[in-house]
Amino acid sequence: MTGFPSTARSSPNGRADQVQIRQAVDPERAAQLFRQVVLPHLGDGLALARWLAGNASDAEDIMQDACLRALKAIDGYRGGNARAWLLVIVRNTAFNWLARQRSSTLVMVGDLADVDDAASEASATDTTLRSTPESELIRRADQQAVAEAIAALSLPMREVVVLRDINDFSYKEIADMLDLPIGTVMSRLSRGRQQLAALLVRAEP
Repeated sequence: MTGFPSTARSSPNGRADQVQIRQAVDPERAAQLFRQVVLPHLGDGLALARWLAGNASDAEDIMQDACLRALKAIDGYRGGNARAWLLVIVRNTAFNWLARQRSSTLVMVGDLADVDDAASEASATDTTLRSTPESELIRRADQQAVAEAIAALSLPMREVVVLRDINDFSYKEIADMLDLPIGTVMSRLSRGRQQLAALLVRAEP
């Protein structure tokens, strides 16, 4: 997606010119960009970090790291969706943090083979947002119950559900943010909503 952190460009002689790029942005300019691009979306970033980490304390640590990364990468921001740009950084920071602090938390990615295989059954060009029985159940459910059920989802499904149903990103935006095919995003979202609905049904009195 346009506007995401860019890697170093290569000069005609094959050498990266990241140094020249960073020299072109002075500290005052970087601080101004940070205020314009990052600060308005800190709340969304912290919320995503909390969904991924599962608690506020870890989310604050993740956001501190993410803000430092955003500041270092701000010279690579090329416009576009600033909120999505920041949330990509938060998401990647959260995954790295979780891998260091709670490696066992990420073991569940191994059960995604069937989910990703099922993506081939979804049309990658069909990005229409349809109402389903699961989404209707989620919409009517108590917010606290939904929050607890989302926290119980496996991390890859949780992030897709949060990005789509809480942050209102489109399938295309999520696919770009997570570097996944649209069909995979659709499949994970569908499976995540099904699991979420099942958890909500079991939680009902």
